[in-house]
Amino acid sequence: MTVVAAILDPYITDWLNLLIRSLHVIAAIAWIGASFYFVLLDQSLEAPTRVEDLRDGVGGELWEVHGGGFYHVKKYKIAPPVLPSHLAWFKWEAYTTWLSGFGLMVVLYYLNARAYLIDPEVADLTPWQAVAISVGLLIAAWVVYDVLCRGFIRHRVVLWILVVAFTALAAWGCAQLFQPRAAFLQVGAMIGTIMAGNVFFNIIPAHWELINAKKAGRDPDPFPGVVAKQRSVHNNYFTLPVVFTMIAGHFAFTYGVERAWIVLLVIMFVGILSRLFFNLRHQGRTIWTIPVSCVVVLVALGVAIRPDQTATGTGSATVSFREVEPIVEQRCATCHSVAPTQSGFSTAPAGVVLDTPEQISARADDIERVVSSNSMPLGNVTGMTDEERTALLAWVVQGATQTP
Repeated sequence: MTVVAAILDPYITDWLNLLIRSLHVIAAIAWIGASFYFVLLDQSLEAPTRVEDLRDGVGGELWEVHGGGFYHVKKYKIAPPVLPSHLAWFKWEAYTTWLSGFGLMVVLYYLNARAYLIDPEVADLTPWQAVAISVGLLIAAWVVYDVLCRGFIRHRVVLWILVVAFTALAAWGCAQLFQPRAAFLQVGAMIGTIMAGNVFFNIIPAHWELINAKKAGRDPDPFPGVVAKQRSVHNNYFTLPVVFTMIAGHFAFTYGVERAWIVLLVIMFVGILSRLFFNLRHQGRTIWTIPVSCVVVLVALGVAIRPDQTATGTGSATVSFREVEPIVEQRCATCHSVAPTQSGFSTAPAGVVLDTPEQISARADDIERVVSSNSMPLGNVTGMTDEERTALLAWVVQGATQTP
């Protein structure tokens, strides 16, 4: 794995990161937007008023205004009397999102697994083992979820309980295998794989069943449509939890705490409740206790995981900048430098440079946050010791103003 990482020039990696990430974000916006819109549409339909529509099998309609014009949308119970010559499909957004997301996993995590995926303090894994486990978990996520759906398709409450329990198990398990930031992303990738699998294996085949039945002049099998609707609703609720895992890497205070997997589950739960609020609102049911509950939960979570600054060195001996500077130079500036020496980096991550005393002092609060949460150095690749962490934190708490 390290040989492969060495072959891939860091500057090329940066460009691949930019291009694939841009494609991933654009495709995800399109996919999530379509999901949100069609759930809104489906839950806002009203009974048709025209006799012709009833005769043609229209199950619901909705008048909309947008972009300076009116739109009249109809949904057929099964299919229109005559198939149109052109149909707009909503599948490439899903496929592109998953493929680009997996591409990012390869470029950023798999090809540099020792820095981004593995934490020796969490699990003793080689890069190949970590990558194999990660890919295996993606496959297992779809298989387990699909089996649960097939077995409990008529028991929605039981199915949701089992899906939540499986997600909790996945969050806990990934926390035992990977470094915290990677664990969050792994869980999100597993759910994203489930969502893409729903589109590829269930939703799109159900559409083809409708089209082929209409072309053949036979009644379509209703079961694929029932399954497709169920999986589409699931995808709608999965979206916000997955979005959080996509951005969580920028917020070390969420994944750098003890039992971070519980933090992940709580924030995912808030995301699901948020979608529930809007989905019910589309049906004309506005339940304000839902967003209020979300706020209460987030405030409680914020209080629970707030760092204990009283334990970071206020009572210890004074730590001078001269003691801190070599620690930063050896453990941090190998990546966070104008000219990084750490393999896999061509520029300082997030633009954070720690080359000079002034730059180090200016970033004291950032240093305190990532060091106290153990989120930096990544996978502790530079071998920062507990004593060095304590010294850094004590220096920050004591003022972090001393420079040569």
